[in-house]
Amino acid sequence: MEAVTILLADDEAILLLDFKSVLTAAGFLVAAVSSGAKAIEKLKSGDEIVDGVVTDIRFCQPPDGWQVARVAREIDPNMPIVYISGHAALEWASNGVPDSIILEKPFTSAQLITAVSQLLNARPPRAPPSDA
Repeated sequence: MEAVTILLADDEAILLLDFKSVLTAAGFLVAAVSSGAKAIEKLKSGDEIVDGVVTDIRFCQPPDGWQVARVAREIDPNMPIVYISGHAALEWASNGVPDSIILEKPFTSAQLITAVSQLLNARPPRAPPSDA
């Protein structure tokens, strides 16, 4: 089975480490970044395949998590997106991408793993890379 890489974006260092630890313990590879700008840069770089995104919504500086998710979906229309936020859940219906999940802080490790797994399992299979 191929490793699954999750892009994790949160500007609170302790939470970033906690969430990374939870996802890693569940068997995911985690690319952790501390801002929306770094998340978008990582997505656009194409250096590694990102299989799913877990992003905070409000960062100290723009872009926000809503924009991170939109960029991820421009790159891959089926990209699983899990939003995590302490105070933006009410905006999810109007700003969130379709077929995403929002978790309100605080949440349990099991809730994070379940949300990521649920979206990854619902994702259509990727086409195999073409031999150019």
